[in-house]
Order: sequence, then structure tokens, then C-alpha cells
Amino acid sequence: MDNLASTSERHNLVTYFKWLAQQVKGWPQQNYYLFWFSMGLQIMTLVSNPITPVAFITFIGTTLGVLCILSINAAKAVNGWLGILSAICFIYAGWTAKNYLSIFEQVAYVATLDLPVLLSVKTWNDNTVNNLRKFGLKQWIIAIVGTVIVYFVSGWAIGAFTNDPRPYVDALSFAVSLTAGIMCFMRYSNQYFWWLFSGIFQLILWGITFSQGDATLAMAVNSAVYVVNDILAFTVSPWFNSGRRKKGLSEIK
Repeated sequence: MDNLASTSERHNLVTYFKWLAQQVKGWPQQNYYLFWFSMGLQIMTLVSNPITPVAFITFIGTTLGVLCILSINAAKAVNGWLGILSAICFIYAGWTAKNYLSIFEQVAYVATLDLPVLLSVKTWNDNTVNNLRKFGLKQWIIAIVGTVIVYFVSGWAIGAFTNDPRPYVDALSFAVSLTAGIMCFMRYSNQYFWWLFSGIFQLILWGITFSQGDATLAMAVNSAVYVVNDILAFTVSPWFNSGRRKKGLSEIK
């Protein structure tokens, strides 16, 4: 009986990993172009500077992170594992750079984006694609007000209780990203407006951090790629009607 159970477990595990591998197929063609473009940029960034532990871990994190956001763009459930693995790398990068809210940002991503996917991994694709919705006036107000409140509270707290040298720049990225993660969990397509600004604010944060000698350039490059992905999502992703029409899906009302 034990041998039968062990064989069944191995079979299920192999089937699961085969299924995950299938989740990187069928993405919009532009997503693949963006990934290889990002990979080229990150390799050039890595080899043109001293290869330190921080630089190497950041390279791994940015590679997995780009795959993660592209899989979310394509509404593919492999983003759960990609998100958790990249979050571990980004938490290390945030800690070494003293951008402490970027650490909480990654924890929020795991809670709102990655774990829900892993808990319903086989149904997440269909449930997401077929149950997307858009903001009404009430949701717009709640999202904007909530983002502003999180910004001021987190900026004050991280500045008061840590040695974060950029508390309110750090807080800006954190507040917008946290709100976007919650929107994604609730399947609102409007999240991409927040993701776009999140990428811009992360680019500013990590650009400043790099200029002050506290991080590698790779994090700023990664943020720029995130911005491109967010712009791309408005045209090819099933989160929006233009992308849904290309896939023959019903439009979001």
C-alpha cells in the first residue's frame, strides 16, 4: 500500500509540474518579446558591473519577476510560484538597500497574488478570465482614498521607526502596489492603472537608491520593464476588452 501511495504521489507531482510548464504557453506574442528583451538588459547589467551576491540574487529575482507579471498579464496560474520565488529575492534586495517598505510590498504580493493562486491553482485561470469586472464610481473613490491613506501612514511609520533613507518615496511605491494587489485579488481590471503608476514609482525609488549607492541598477531596469508590461496589458491582455476580443472572449461589462 505504501508503494502504491508513493507511486501515486510521484505521478501527481509530475502531472502538476507538466501542467505548470503548460502555463508558459499561449501567451500573447508580445509578452515573449518583452521577456527576452528584459533578459538581455539584465544580463548586460549583471556582467557590466561587479558580480556580488546582491547583484546575482537581484538578477534571479528580476528574471522571475518579469515572468510573473507577464503570466498575470496572460492570466496564467504559474504566477503563484514565480511570484513567491521572486519575492524572496526582492526582499533580500530591499533589506540590503534599506527600502523596508519594498519588503512589505513583496509580502503583500504574496498574500494577495501568489497564495490565492496556489490555493486554487487548477481553477484560477478560468475563474479569473471569466469573472473580471470594472470599477464603478464607488470603487474608484475607495481605491484612491485608500491609496492616499496608506501612503501617508506607511511613510510616517517607516520614517519614524526605521532608518529608511527614502521613507516617502518608498511609501509611494508601496501604497500604489498594495492597492493594485488587492484589486488583482478581487479581479478588477482597473488594477493596471495602479500597476502602471506602481512601476513608475518603483523606477523612481530604485533609480534614486542606485544613485545613492544602495542598490544595483538591475532593480531600476526591472521597474522600467514592469512599466512596459503594464502598457502592453491594456492592448493584449484578457484583463481588457481589446485583448479579450483577440481571444474570442466575452467583453467585460
